Amino acid sequence: MAASLIAYPFGPAGRELPRVGQGSWQIPERGAAAEEAKLALRRGIELGMVHVDTAEMYGDGRAEELIGEAIQGLPRVELFIVSKVLPSNASYQGTLRACERSLKRLRTDYLDAYLLHWRGSQPLADTMRALEKLVDDGKIRSLGVSNFDVEDLEEAEEALERHPIACNQVLYHPWERGIEHRVVPWCEKQSVAIVAYTPFGRRSLPDAATPQGKLLSELAAKYAASVHAVILAFLTRRNGTFAIPKAASIAHVEANAKANQFRLDDAEIAQVEKAFPRPRSAELRMI
Repeated sequence: MAASLIAYPFGPAGRELPRVGQGSWQIPERGAAAEEAKLALRRGIELGMVHVDTAEMYGDGRAEELIGEAIQGLPRVELFIVSKVLPSNASYQGTLRACERSLKRLRTDYLDAYLLHWRGSQPLADTMRALEKLVDDGKIRSLGVSNFDVEDLEEAEEALERHPIACNQVLYHPWERGIEHRVVPWCEKQSVAIVAYTPFGRRSLPDAATPQGKLLSELAAKYAASVHAVILAFLTRRNGTFAIPKAASIAHVEANAKANQFRLDDAEIAQVEKAFPRPRSAELRMI
């Protein structure tokens, strides 16, 4: 890992990772766009964005296959590959089988982290028991959850006997900061990493003529970075908080990777917090 990258521990006593990795939700699945996406993934890895996130749900497994193709020939030990089991598959045996399918599609012997994608109808204790067995069997290095509020996190933690929750992957972007009320403090206290998905939201970035856009543009100019990189630096301002933006082109990957090389100072963070105030509601949202 390049010395210039700012890295945090991933979960309790976990491996240090750069704050910004790579997501694969809605990654192009076929044709020239898919080939470009694979090249972009490899470029991101070259730049230190070794944390690559996927899920069996994405493209019905096709995203996992593309990542598996993209990482062929790269040193596996340097990568940090994460996937997720669908709630409908998350019975005890179903979780074990789903993990095997993901490993096959990804062409790897183990996952660095394996998560329950969201809370479903399967008994949570059964899912947690299966995840622990997968750690014991060497199929996964750590376990986690996604889209979990505090009550769900507490129930998951109660169900675990041997291995801690490494991360909680949640919707988090400048317009969606509700997790800062309850989820973030709980995770920080328990040394559970926060992983922000959809870190740019699903809207256009603010115009440079608006107060929000002007601030982001000024910070981008100061750090010779993109507005996207400034947003990523803001979201990952806390130790133990990561972001996994999707980027299907090399240019976007290179822009995102810049966020691993600078930190906003306290005054700048306060400015962004004021420009993008967090809501009063602590409701956890998901896409």
